[in-house]
Amino acid sequence: MQAFRRETGVVAPLDRVDVDTDQIIPKQFLKRIERTGFGQFAFYDWRFREDGSLNPEFELNLPAYREASILVSGRNFGSGSSREHAPWALQDMGFKAVIAPSFADIFFNNCFKNGVLPVVLPEQTVNELLARAKERPGYKVTVDLEAQTVSDEEGPVAGFEVDPFRKHLLLNGLDDIGLTLEHGDAIARYEEAMPARLRGLTIAAVR
Repeated sequence: MQAFRRETGVVAPLDRVDVDTDQIIPKQFLKRIERTGFGQFAFYDWRFREDGSLNPEFELNLPAYREASILVSGRNFGSGSSREHAPWALQDMGFKAVIAPSFADIFFNNCFKNGVLPVVLPEQTVNELLARAKERPGYKVTVDLEAQTVSDEEGPVAGFEVDPFRKHLLLNGLDDIGLTLEHGDAIARYEEAMPARLRGLTIAAVR
């Protein structure tokens, strides 16, 4: 998993509440076996018209936001079914961080496990970021995980809280497998000792 430390990027405003995972990545695109390639299908029903052409009224289709790496949206982001494909799709679309007043729990956890930083800020602050991004296309912020701050060229915007353990994992690019492999030597020693222990248990059982 790619580590996250600090990201400076264009803000894409998705001024909607209750954005659910079936909108982030519709169910018909969950058949892929890879973790990559989902970005082209992200927000599919909003991004495209029925004839397959881009919907010019959808915020993220505007040229100013196509290279955005920070998504700002309304409360309860990532609600709905629990699909890990949702953070995969956002990441593949180019987003490194998502800022919202609140997130659905499973989506929030899946973000940390896949290298996307979910940032919870007060709703008033989020609304201010949305307004700036709309009024000033190309508006950039810096999300600093180490300092736990969001700032722009004018200075600090807000600080945010993050669980220390999750912060450690994301700073070091550790998913569940990576975390386990940090204890590789101990696991190897245990496995080497296992046959002898099993023989001892067998002998004791016979006696």
